[in-house]
Amino acid sequence: MNESNLESNLNNERASSAYCIVMTTASTEAEADKIAAALVEAQLAACVNSFAIKSVYTWQGSLQREAEWQLVIKTRCDCFEAVSTKICSLHSYETPEVIALPIQAGAADYLSWLGAQVLAS
Repeated sequence: MNESNLESNLNNERASSAYCIVMTTASTEAEADKIAAALVEAQLAACVNSFAIKSVYTWQGSLQREAEWQLVIKTRCDCFEAVSTKICSLHSYETPEVIALPIQAGAADYLSWLGAQVLAS
């Protein structure tokens, strides 16, 4: 696909903020896998990527440095509450990170696939 076609394809989906990336972290790979599988099996997410990270943050007044697993969850924005509820129900953290970032543009075919994988809320 040449640059002009790619730009056209992206522009076709640029106005679509129907889709978002939800991010959370997990304490272990097993916990990350459990959350990812539960979201995909419940059709709350089309795909979840997970990878090892190192986080630096404060918790209860103390600086923390922890190995964690980052989850990048592709879903529809109207599913955010259900995704957040599912994550919190499975999570070991007292206050898990659950944030959503809108997808401002994307390949039309990919976004069509994403939407077809996630149940209507």
